[in-house]
Amino acid sequence: MNRREFLDATLALMVAPSLASAATPSSAKTQTVPRRKLGRTGQEVSCIGLGGFHIGKQKDEAESLRLIRGALDGGITFLDNCWDYNDGQSEVRMGKALRDGYRAKAFLMTKIDGRDKQTAAKQIDESLKRLQTDHVDLLQLHEVIREDDPDRAFAKGGAMEALVEAQKAGKARFLGFTGHKSPAIHLKMLETAKQHGFRFDTVQMPLNVMDAHYDSFEKQVLPVLVREGIGVLGMKPMGDPFILDSKTVSAPECLRYSLSLPVSVVITGIDSQERLEQALSVARGFKPLSESQVKGLLAKTEKAAKDGAFEKYKTSHHFDGTVQNPQWLG
Repeated sequence: MNRREFLDATLALMVAPSLASAATPSSAKTQTVPRRKLGRTGQEVSCIGLGGFHIGKQKDEAESLRLIRGALDGGITFLDNCWDYNDGQSEVRMGKALRDGYRAKAFLMTKIDGRDKQTAAKQIDESLKRLQTDHVDLLQLHEVIREDDPDRAFAKGGAMEALVEAQKAGKARFLGFTGHKSPAIHLKMLETAKQHGFRFDTVQMPLNVMDAHYDSFEKQVLPVLVREGIGVLGMKPMGDPFILDSKTVSAPECLRYSLSLPVSVVITGIDSQERLEQALSVARGFKPLSESQVKGLLAKTEKAAKDGAFEKYKTSHHFDGTVQNPQWLG
């Protein structure tokens, strides 16, 4: 797909403001976060999502709760999380924040690591307990980063059996998978699913100004997902945060680039009120970058991106939680 086709696909995902919001004063409309279609699910989610890892790192739990509720009050609906984030504290804190009616405002996603059915099922139930809910809106298999992960997941007695059973039991509305290591492994996961007669609702992967230059998910996986109508969850828009360390682009530029791709949501780490306001500001004022603006950002990052030095999730084990903790896999 070329840039024009990407732009057309992005525009197709964007949801027009409702008649009610269109009738409100312009000052009120600036407070809304645009929503996008989540693949073929029939759901709409905020174009910016709250990352689950960073939300569990505040020393004061009350600060985490304020940020989560502040995001929801500000118009962010998509909440990311994972069974293994901060020894479960990210889910525990999010569960507390979703009390008092906040659960109804959220499109709640979490992920599990188990590769066999028994381990995966146990983690699913633990996540639901921590999140204080009887179901998540989206359940994903986490860190599909090894060559054999697709085969293990779809094997008899594998993790996918647990995910499908959870969906049938009403514990999850939609199913997906995530990974940050290799576009080839993502493509293998999609092909393995197809061979088993299964279709994922969503796929999560890094999409940013440097990925476009090096072993690119944008170039290799994104066109497949767009063609098949699978919801695209972009993550690591700032390389968490190594891309910013390159001093080639700013945080708002990183967010705008990722949002200009045909993604349903860009999940970003929000660990402070300043980061929350930055994400809300970019989302509320977002307009897709022009082809010339995209070329300009890619030109600025090309040299720094060429060997993946600032995409450590691809080129090192820095982000590989299940490599550092293989017991999580079961």
